[in-house]
Amino acid sequence: MTAWNASPLRRFAHREWGPLFRTVRTALVRDKWRAIPLTIGAVCLTSVFQIVQNTSWGFQPVQNLGSVKAVDPLWLALLRTPLSLFVPALDLPVWGALAQILLVFGISEICIGWWRTLLIGYVATLAGTTYARIGLALGHDHPFGLPVSDRIVNDTGPSAAVVGLAIYVCWRYRAYLTGALVILAMIGEVLVKDNLAGKEHLAAIAAVMAVCVLRAQWHPVRPRAALGQPPPP
Repeated sequence: MTAWNASPLRRFAHREWGPLFRTVRTALVRDKWRAIPLTIGAVCLTSVFQIVQNTSWGFQPVQNLGSVKAVDPLWLALLRTPLSLFVPALDLPVWGALAQILLVFGISEICIGWWRTLLIGYVATLAGTTYARIGLALGHDHPFGLPVSDRIVNDTGPSAAVVGLAIYVCWRYRAYLTGALVILAMIGEVLVKDNLAGKEHLAAIAAVMAVCVLRAQWHPVRPRAALGQPPPP
């Protein structure tokens, strides 16, 4: 690679990911694993749920604790939502969910703090849950509707929270191209595989983008030069 080609790439990488990278690196060098206690707990809890739900006796208890479906009464869905983030999808390999949680939750916990990570994660998850009910009410013939069969499909587990957190952190640290690529990937997911999970991801993105707009109105984002520092507690 020539110097002419390398220089623009370096400038782009520095502009897009520099503040985010410096924040994460500083926290991990200083505190190591102590920088992400929430993330470690989430990975452990998801692993436990995966092990238990694959036993002969544990599937139904895990479903009762953290499985959310549109057919459930709203009060029951809300009651199960806090643990639903940590119940891995049955049709996907668990290592994918664990890798997503470790990477995205970890970056988010360092960059915006543990309680904001939980808050944004739950906003994204609740947006997906709410959309599922609205989509079923609209019906399969509506562009934003869902077929009746989706009423018994499990919600997305941790993936809606992961997508929402990725969008929020990209906005917060002005990695706008990366955030746009995440959105395009989720749109592509729906176009290729039109299922409940993909549409819930888009609902999560919409909800988190609304949060970003509201936060920008109330609390302007710090200048880019200040974003390389960990957030205040």
